[in-house]
Amino acid sequence: MVLGLFRPKPVSPRLERLHSLFLFVNLTPAELAIVDGLLHERDYCADEVIFDEGEEGQAIYIVLEGRVAIRRDNDGEPVVLAEMEAGAVFGDVALLNNAPRLAQARAATSCRLAVFFREDFMTLLDTHARIASKISLQIARTLANRLRDVRIAPQTSQHL
Repeated sequence: MVLGLFRPKPVSPRLERLHSLFLFVNLTPAELAIVDGLLHERDYCADEVIFDEGEEGQAIYIVLEGRVAIRRDNDGEPVVLAEMEAGAVFGDVALLNNAPRLAQARAATSCRLAVFFREDFMTLLDTHARIASKISLQIARTLANRLRDVRIAPQTSQHL
């Protein structure tokens, strides 16, 4: 019986799924449980708008099931910039900056999302700064990778 005291507590499938996401990969089980208490699950029907281009960013989204299309208006025609599948995180800049959204997010299929509101993240900064800093670092790494992946087309000079 004494040995039973030192066994790790089993982690729920939900916490295991969250821990597998890059955003939360560095969190301990106890830290993950705190964050899990701040997440809100939402279901969206296919073609339902999650947020619109130009709206103030209020939350970050994690695709738990289904697919989400990130779209931008191009002269009145929607252009799909990316399609997010289970495990993907989008709208991440909203946790750090409440600037207007640069694109629209729309459910490509029926989907279930975990939503982490900016206000809850700001509270986390006050109450559990270590957890918030780990999440912020992961967001910064993601943004750095995106910047690194941006390819600027070489400019050609024309001689007249």
